[in-house]
Amino acid sequence: MTAEVAVIGAGMHPWGKWGRGFVAYGVAAARAALADAGLDWRDVGSIVGADTVRGGYPGHVAGATFAQALGWQGARVTSVYAACASGAQAIGAARAQILAGLAEVVLVVGADAAPKGFFRPAGGDRPDDPDWLRFRVLGATNPAYFGLYARRRMAVHGDTLEDFAQVKVKNAAVGALNPNARYRKRVTAEEVAASPVVADPLRLLDICATSDGGAALVLSSMEFARRRGVSDPVRIRAVATVSPRYPRAVLDLPDIATDSAAAVEPAGETFRASIAAAAYEEAGTGPEDLSLAEVYDLSTALELQWYEDLSLCGEGEGAKLLREGATAPGGRIPVNTSGGLASFGEAVPAQAIAQVCEVTWQLRGHAGDRQVPGARVGITANQGLFGHGSAVVAVR
Repeated sequence: MTAEVAVIGAGMHPWGKWGRGFVAYGVAAARAALADAGLDWRDVGSIVGADTVRGGYPGHVAGATFAQALGWQGARVTSVYAACASGAQAIGAARAQILAGLAEVVLVVGADAAPKGFFRPAGGDRPDDPDWLRFRVLGATNPAYFGLYARRRMAVHGDTLEDFAQVKVKNAAVGALNPNARYRKRVTAEEVAASPVVADPLRLLDICATSDGGAALVLSSMEFARRRGVSDPVRIRAVATVSPRYPRAVLDLPDIATDSAAAVEPAGETFRASIAAAAYEEAGTGPEDLSLAEVYDLSTALELQWYEDLSLCGEGEGAKLLREGATAPGGRIPVNTSGGLASFGEAVPAQAIAQVCEVTWQLRGHAGDRQVPGARVGITANQGLFGHGSAVVAVR
């Protein structure tokens, strides 16, 4: 029997540029999740905060920061950091506490107030940090390696600029229906093509923005959910937080080098594919069982790569899947029904939690005009810098 925990509350603070500190966004999301669960903050036995490196010391101890803002009440507190996978790591920590019997109800919170423009590494010299190295040694900003990914797909698989643009068109259309999205405007392929080139071949509308926002979940034991009268909750069945394996024959940026373990046979799958494989194995499910997926679309080209990494199609067939309409609303496997990062932008500690919020609402049938009919199984996926895998499988 797969160990499961119940999702009894989900809440968000809308994404945007609001000019406030991350704590305000996290507290708003937490209160929304608690209200959704029908619980008071004093009912929570543990709080897990996803850290933000841009919030100074309070951001480095986000669990305690949110606990203090909500009002000290003695709850167990945990803070985690895993770059873009921080939210999934926080969900994993909360799930482990529940399954270990350390808490019956855990509040998971992530929020960020992101800088304008593209992310850069924190200050200081760190020659053993691949993120610092790619900026200082290669001059490879985030859009630069998004562009490299796109160029590789064009060269190896024959993807086109039109394919990339259609990803944005798809995501913008559903993002326009999402009250929590930052960008709620449909776009055309012509508008994508006419936007400024940022990192050839990618245009401005191919690349996600940086945003402020927050997301929160209330997780509980299955026994607690039943006592509260929730007989059929959304359940988290797997949280995969795997790391890469060496050696790697193809560079998987932002990491820029591989280990010299030449005696080790190359892995049979890429890092991102291994994230999904671990989640499927733990959940006892597979891509054929999915109703929807939320993936980490830092760029339009990267969304196509995730189709393959999640085994929604074969290698090199991501663009074909898109062209067939399989990943659009009404298709065989809708992807990014929230609108994705294309519609939200990055609020780093919150985004993996926000993905699970969207899956939760879809599985409950509460997604409004974005609803996937009869949704029963959903997966989320992203990756954090320095080898943090992140995938969550939720079922109902």
